Amino acid sequence: MPTEVSPPGVSVPELEGFLRSEVPGLLDGPLRVELLSGGRSNLTYLLTDGTGRWVLRRPPLGHVLATAHDMDREFRVLTALHPSDVPVPEPIVHAGPGVIGAPFYVMAFTEGEVLREREQLESFGTASATRLAGALVEVLTRLHRTDPATVGLGDLGRPEGYLERQLRRWARQLEASHSRDLPELAALGERLGLRVPDSGAAAIVHGDYRLDNIVVEPDGAGVAGVLDWEMATLGDPLTDLASAVIWWDGMNGLDSPVAAAPGDVPGFPSGEFLVESYARRSGRDLSALPWYLGFAFYKIAAIFEGIHYRTRQGLTVGEGFERLGALVPALVERGHAALDS
Repeated sequence: MPTEVSPPGVSVPELEGFLRSEVPGLLDGPLRVELLSGGRSNLTYLLTDGTGRWVLRRPPLGHVLATAHDMDREFRVLTALHPSDVPVPEPIVHAGPGVIGAPFYVMAFTEGEVLREREQLESFGTASATRLAGALVEVLTRLHRTDPATVGLGDLGRPEGYLERQLRRWARQLEASHSRDLPELAALGERLGLRVPDSGAAAIVHGDYRLDNIVVEPDGAGVAGVLDWEMATLGDPLTDLASAVIWWDGMNGLDSPVAAAPGDVPGFPSGEFLVESYARRSGRDLSALPWYLGFAFYKIAAIFEGIHYRTRQGLTVGEGFERLGALVPALVERGHAALDS
């Protein structure tokens, strides 16, 4: 249960005063705040007044890189998509750093389950696991079909040159998080830069689409809400598909502390099922998918290396961070293999 003690990164008295002032009637009792599991980049907290529940998101405690951990962006995307057929939590309020020392936003709590542990996945039979995989892809295709201008996100990003900018961005973040020499990781970035494919039609891109970034409906049949929109932009939708596939079964055997790999659990279909379902639903050309898979491994390796850097500085909150740095070489090897395919 939540406690009345302020967890790292949030001053409960300051937050409670802000909520009572900015969202009158939201709280019926004293505010309590608890740091949730997950949210290994931005920090995620459960708020409750004993009756209602909400979720707060804020950046990590230190070493915040430029353009990362953008609370305004997340809140804007939720506000735009909430009325659409893409299920997202209802946004409540957002604020700059003056309240708790960092920008943050509050959203409604979405009822359901976030599937991070292998034991949770093992409770699914083959039929229900396949339905869930299909629902994951269906929501992704709905997102990619959504017209950005219609929902007010026409200026969310610049689709032209998106893939090249992504490569530069993660290279810069690797440089900013440098604590050890990783020549094969740098070589993977160079190989990707030499083979950038031509993007098709642009779309709203989630940026980190995977099973443990969604809330599964209480009956396990579908998607109740998509979370973690900090990297959303306008760009190449196949980056989202590749992300989903890598987190589905591209991490098999690595014992990642972030989340269990569904494709490594009996009864769940392979990542190829996601690819085939997306191709059928979207009609997009997937012939260049090996490049996108290689890029997905590169991006995840860069993120893990940044977390490794913050962990060495003592600036992470939660369990499992110390294990992520050891996974980077394997991710790099798999990224090269994906390109070679």
